[in-house]
Formats: sequence, C-alpha cells, structure tokens
Amino acid sequence: MPVSTQYTIQSGDDLTPERLEALNAQLAKFSPQEVLEWAIDNLPNLYQTTAFGLTGLITLDMINKISVQRQKDHIVSLIFLDTLYHFQETLDLAKRCVDTYDVPLKVYKPVDCDNVADFERQHGQKLWENDEDAYDFLVKVEPARRAYDELNVKSIITGRRRSQKGDRAAIPVIEVDGTGLIKLNPLAYWDLQQVRTYIRANEVPYNALVDQGYNSIGDWHSTNKPASKDDERSGRWEGKEKTECGLHKDYFKMRAAFMASKKAKQQLTEQKKQHQVTNTASPVLQASA
Repeated sequence: MPVSTQYTIQSGDDLTPERLEALNAQLAKFSPQEVLEWAIDNLPNLYQTTAFGLTGLITLDMINKISVQRQKDHIVSLIFLDTLYHFQETLDLAKRCVDTYDVPLKVYKPVDCDNVADFERQHGQKLWENDEDAYDFLVKVEPARRAYDELNVKSIITGRRRSQKGDRAAIPVIEVDGTGLIKLNPLAYWDLQQVRTYIRANEVPYNALVDQGYNSIGDWHSTNKPASKDDERSGRWEGKEKTECGLHKDYFKMRAAFMASKKAKQQLTEQKKQHQVTNTASPVLQASA
C-alpha cells in the first residue's frame, strides 16, 4: 500500500489541515489506482458519485479491476443524481455500466419527482433560467445531501481534475468540505489526453456524445460542444461565469440562498392572493356604499 497513516480515519474530523497536507504530499506521488487502493482500505463509508463522465468511468473501471484482483464483488457503490434533464445517452450509459461492471447503483432524484412533468408542476418550466441557484439546489445539492444522509456516506470519490480549470484548477487529491465530507479526487493530476488514452486502451464504456465532440456532459440544457480547445468544460453553461453546478460549492451557502429564495417566492404568492381578495371585495364594498 503506497501510503500508511498512524491514525484511523473515521470521519472528516480526523483529517486536520496538517494531516491533509501530509496525505496530499504522499498521494500526489502515486497513480490513481494506487490512490484508490489506499482509499478503499482507509476511508470510511466510501461511495463514488458520478454522472458517468470520462473521469468517473475510469475510476469505475479501476475500482472494478481492484475488486477482481481481491476476488470481491464491486467494492464501491455508485451514487447517481438523476436531475431528470440528463441526455438519453447518459441514462443509456448508466445502464450499460451497471450491466458491464455489475455495480450497485443508488439513484437519487429531486424530492417527490419521478419525471420532468412532476418537477415542472412544482417548480415551473426552465427553472435553470429563472432561478439558477434554486435549480442547482433542487436537482443536485439536496438529492446529494439526502443520499449522504440515508446511506451514511462519510467519503466520496469524484471525477474532478485540475486540467478542467475553473474552480477545479488547484484541487488536491484529498480534501474535506464544510460539512465534514471527505472528497477524493484520484485523477486530479491527469489531463484529457491521459483520460482518453486510458478509455481506449481499456475499452471502457463511454457516452456516445463524446464521439460527437462533447467533452463535458451534464444536463441537456446546459451542455454544448467545447467553445475552446484549451478548456474542455467551456461547453458547460455557455455565456455564464459559472464552472460548477453547486455540488462542490459551499453547502450551507447554497442552502441559505435556496431558503431565502423560497421565502421570497412564498411572500410574493401571499401578496398576490391578498391583492386578488382585495380586488374581489371592492365591487361589493362599492355597491354597499
């Protein structure tokens, strides 16, 4: 095992800034598969979160190889956040991965929503345009937090890489977020060329949209082909100063912003109701006079 620790990691609280710095100094020297082997043996309640992007697929393939070597079923279960607005190609790929790797897949959707009609009945159409932060919270942040709570998740594996730039440009191999969740980024130091080479060499299943020129694939309404060859995620949220969907932002800030927006909407609805009551009552009052 590439890295040894003198302490047991039971939660994010055990990873002080000093310990994280020391761990990252060691983990940065090793291959992604070695990082994953260490994580499987040392991180508590470990899950992989994925939208079946190229990096996540490589992680899935590597964990499967580790599982086979250890003569075990697939060791790390997957969490997939179904926003209801994924491309059909992404949903097809999710099924293919489950069949190929025989991996447990935990799917989480927005609260009380099985499909787009349910979501838009509750929150209106094109919420991603009308209230982007609320959309991100409802389809990504809240379902993820619900998954972590229900599954008692303490550690997750992500597909983020430094070469994806934006908020990811300086991510370490291991970190702890504001909620105490441990996040492992095993391919943090790989670039897109290394990713594509592994996918081809190991015949890893991938999204059919990749062959059409897409590098980073999210919801259909916020995904385009890359606008720049130097920025693989430039096709996401085109025209906006945005590089993350909210899943890797400050949870407490996202929650507070969502609650403030929800309260404002409720107040507006009440004001409209009161206005309607007043307008309905006015003719009666005039007739009495």
